[in-house]
Amino acid sequence: MNAELCRKAAEKVGNPNILINLVSRRVRQLNSGAGGYCRPLVADVNNLGAADIALREILEDKIGWESPEPTEVLRPAPRKRKKH
Repeated sequence: MNAELCRKAAEKVGNPNILINLVSRRVRQLNSGAGGYCRPLVADVNNLGAADIALREILEDKIGWESPEPTEVLRPAPRKRKKH
């Protein structure tokens, strides 16, 4: 994987976990050979691996994503113990 493409894509996405999920899902699609999903969305992919193609697609806005809205985690109230 090209380190420069990875760095630029990480800056664009912001969250490294989301970047990993985007790249891995797209690599599976490219490797599956399932119709239109397996074709690269960018031109000039000579000598590029599937991960580099996915990173270039992210950088060129060929793949979209939405970050989930942050939610507050609530803990359940503690149970009251019965005294004997």
